Amino acid sequence: MENIGLFLLKCIYLMLPAYFANMAPVIVKKINLFVFPIDFNKQINNKPILGKNKTFRGFIFGLIFSIIIIYIQFLLYSTGFFKNISFFDYKNWLLFGFLMGLGALTGDLIKSFFKRRLGLKPGAKFIPFDQTDFVVGALVFIVPIFNLTLKIFVTSLLLSFILHIIVNHIAFYMKIRNEKW
Repeated sequence: MENIGLFLLKCIYLMLPAYFANMAPVIVKKINLFVFPIDFNKQINNKPILGKNKTFRGFIFGLIFSIIIIYIQFLLYSTGFFKNISFFDYKNWLLFGFLMGLGALTGDLIKSFFKRRLGLKPGAKFIPFDQTDFVVGALVFIVPIFNLTLKIFVTSLLLSFILHIIVNHIAFYMKIRNEKW
């Protein structure tokens, strides 16, 4: 039986590509490439489909960040410590990184779609979806290549919820983000 601390660490390590995919749009916001909205400024019932903050820049860099992180995990896997905190061997790192990044970003876009339908502005609190959208998306997208158990899913979701709030508060106070959520 695996100890709880190791299991929690493994869940966090599993989610790193999704975390970086989710953080990428904030990290690259000053890069002046692909800065146009994914929804091409289209509207449904006089409300943006996704909003101007959901850009191709954030989406593309989110995928790149996810793939880079999983490639680093692949390289580190041969060492004992990283092998012990891994759920799998990372042989399919490119596919896994792509799916995890795509899932995280798709989850975020779906949440934004619903926020716009509800008339919520970008950055407005939408708890618990702001903290879990990308996690659910990433985990759902990796199901075809990863034996995702309910225990891993629920633990990753709860851990990510808590970590998301902590990281965003730190980023807010460091003036990296404009919102705490």
